[in-house]
Amino acid sequence: MSDEMPAPDSARSRFPLDTVYQAARMYYLEDATQVEIAARLGVSRPTVSRLVAEARRAGLVRIEVVDPFQDETVALAERLQVVLGLHAVHLAAVTHTTTLGADLAVPLAAALDDMALVPGDAVLMSSGRTVYDVARGGMPQLPGVQLVPTVGGQADPMPWFQTNEITRTAAEHSGAIPAFLFAQALPSEAMRASLDEDPAFQHVIGLWGRAKGAVLGIGAPTPTRDALARGIPVEDRAFDLAAGDVCLNFYAPDGSPIEFPGSDRMVRTSREVLAAVPHAVGVAVGEAKVPSIIGAVRGGLVNELVSDAATARALLDALA
Repeated sequence: MSDEMPAPDSARSRFPLDTVYQAARMYYLEDATQVEIAARLGVSRPTVSRLVAEARRAGLVRIEVVDPFQDETVALAERLQVVLGLHAVHLAAVTHTTTLGADLAVPLAAALDDMALVPGDAVLMSSGRTVYDVARGGMPQLPGVQLVPTVGGQADPMPWFQTNEITRTAAEHSGAIPAFLFAQALPSEAMRASLDEDPAFQHVIGLWGRAKGAVLGIGAPTPTRDALARGIPVEDRAFDLAAGDVCLNFYAPDGSPIEFPGSDRMVRTSREVLAAVPHAVGVAVGEAKVPSIIGAVRGGLVNELVSDAATARALLDALA
């Protein structure tokens, strides 16, 4: 396929191509007004408007919108990478809660591009609101790549804890192949024992162990949350100390693990497995996530970060 720009589409133009070009040149390069252009070309003002629109349609005009924050965002990412000791940091200039998936699409695509994925590679997908949003609106094309849920959550009432649905949605938007995990986050002892004998469950565990990358939501400090995954014993006082979690691996501010009754039978990708993933990309935005991000890095749960400039500044301030 040629990299050359296509020829201007003049065949269907209602105006002579030279007139279209002259109108566009005066409008965009000389900053002439439509009244001035009309007088110079001997046409009406409405015709000038149509000529300029025709120039854009025909490919004679290329418009570039330059991000004024790009240089600052790159500098922030480089500084934060060094301070946190991460492999990579990718930042959006600005994010908003209502468009979070789309806002994080570019930095997430950069992180996934760094993984050099090929068909058959496995990428882990965690639960959480941010990953839920990027699954719906921020995934790049990943044809043939396997997306794999990292935690149970088959019947959780909250959509951002339904890991199979998150994985399916991400695969639908990216062209990837979804795997599914049919288990609760915290099953009974009998159910957990049966899962260990289930071939489908063992297949997913095998994909965990050979994953090339992961897209991992970083949960906020537990006391600040309005909900946790179904079955998590929120009344346990251990959660009062939790700075956050990655794949339901809860941790203290220093990254050390926080365990609780039943945590030994949780369906989750373990800390040890996450630590071995070459590109474990934490995805988190907001000042409330600052201690959570720091704890996740200190605990070795993530080695890369996708976030935004405001969160990066807050992290640097906290670590100063």
